[in-house]
Amino acid sequence: SASDPEALPPLLGIPYTAKEFIEVEGMPLSGGIWSRRNVLGKKDATIVRRLREAGCILLGTTNVPEGGLWLETYNPIYGRTTNPWNAKRTCGGSSGGEGAIVASGGVPFGLGADVGGSIRIPAAFCGTVGHKPTGALVPNTGYWPDTTGTPLSRYLVCGPLCRRVEDVMPLLRILAGPDGIDTVVREDLSLHDVDLRIEDVTLFPVEAVGRFRAGVANREAIRSSTEALTDRGAKLGSLEASGLRNAFMIWSAMMARGEGPDYMEVLGGDKPLALGREFLRMMVGRSKHTLPAVAIAGAERLTAAMPSKIDQSIAQGQQLQAEIEAALGPKGVLLVPPYSRPAPRHGSALLTPLDFVFTGIFNVLQLPSTAVPVGFDKDGLPLSVQVVGRRGADGLTTAVAAALEEAFGGWKRAPAA
Repeated sequence: SASDPEALPPLLGIPYTAKEFIEVEGMPLSGGIWSRRNVLGKKDATIVRRLREAGCILLGTTNVPEGGLWLETYNPIYGRTTNPWNAKRTCGGSSGGEGAIVASGGVPFGLGADVGGSIRIPAAFCGTVGHKPTGALVPNTGYWPDTTGTPLSRYLVCGPLCRRVEDVMPLLRILAGPDGIDTVVREDLSLHDVDLRIEDVTLFPVEAVGRFRAGVANREAIRSSTEALTDRGAKLGSLEASGLRNAFMIWSAMMARGEGPDYMEVLGGDKPLALGREFLRMMVGRSKHTLPAVAIAGAERLTAAMPSKIDQSIAQGQQLQAEIEAALGPKGVLLVPPYSRPAPRHGSALLTPLDFVFTGIFNVLQLPSTAVPVGFDKDGLPLSVQVVGRRGADGLTTAVAAALEEAFGGWKRAPAA
């Protein structure tokens, strides 16, 4: 009761939104797929229930790319969500609706999900904070399509997009932990705030992931962030992780063996998508699918046809995980661009379809990563850096991100508000 504030839920009355892949009873659960346009959630996802019990109020669900695996938020049901800083630019994806609504001040935080950058890329493009938790920290029960109990549930992780870094850990403590259904969720991680001395932190700046090199603006964001932290006493380290050059194949291989849903079936509804027929329909304007979704389904088929390459890449990924964690230790973080460039113009990301690897590699390595805004480029688009730590170091990545937030000023309300 009001006479006993300690008895009240910790987040009483705080509004939020959720990405429309997270099930909410009675609310749309289409995934942006035309054949699912009338599907409604039957019950609340575990994380939605946990937030309700903590006192939060769900205002609604937000727009996504068709099928989810793309960084442009548009689909044949709801159309396109634009970037609140520049309507000619993408807001990112697949939690693009969350990035846009948090950036423009619509809600203090939102729920996203990330299997290749789907929290961090919208956060970076829209100028918000976004945290991808350690793999298997948050249950995916109620996420559509179902991943519970599979290796994929270690790579796909739900987490918050919010205005300030200080909001991440209180939310994560509510979201995290076993629910008895998603059996891969870890019990052995204690989520505590880190009382950080920057002098104890070692930074490992990364400007390229294999052959994918960040553009000028995002390289400069890494350098200015490194300088801001070393000026405060942080040490510099060097990373010899040769496996990063194979980052895309590692991500693809681990996803292929993730035992998750078949993307062709996800898009097709009652029966798997017929790729050739769908491309023909697209050419004559009769398709109810988007080009990125159909192209991703085709790429999934190609990857599955190379089993020996998959085994080799998975072994490389396991070695890369061990190398990075050994280099980082308990107080080391990578500073990595969240993408090759600031928010691209609508459609232009199709010309660089693999640039999500800057974020995606850390999903399959299960490393926590916090995207934090660090200013704007010459065109007024947000710049961001992702802070990556070893598994379980969510408190460390958010603490370092908070130091960057303090140095650069953090979230600014987008003009769309």
